[in-house]
Amino acid sequence: MVYKSISSGQVLEPFLRFCPGTPTLNRMKTTTFSLLICISLLQLMVPVNTDETIEIIVEKKVKELLANQDNYPSTVTKTLSCTSVKSMNRWASCPTGMTATGCACGFACGSWEIQNGDTCNCLCLLIDWTTARCCQLS
Repeated sequence: MVYKSISSGQVLEPFLRFCPGTPTLNRMKTTTFSLLICISLLQLMVPVNTDETIEIIVEKKVKELLANQDNYPSTVTKTLSCTSVKSMNRWASCPTGMTATGCACGFACGSWEIQNGDTCNCLCLLIDWTTARCCQLS
């Protein structure tokens, strides 16, 4: 008995002859690359609201809720006043009677904590400024 060796091209040749639409490796790479570019472009097209910061939006919502006193029976009218306090180190403290509601830190540091209810403390090693958002309900 004699065995004849055949190459993979000889094995695949009859299959490819019956399936002329079979994509080659290069066409598959091009198609995959094109799909990735399309997906990336779609992600860039997501609308972004750049007119208002999250602080302004939250403040508007709180004021809106306070304005609708009909839903919350109360004889006292309350107002919300907020301000930002910036310091050139890792701590920023609110004025007396105000409460820290949020913090922002320099050098893109997103790690912070509020201490004693009125002081923002940025936790990253490199910090050049800290801002505390301070509010008071009166």
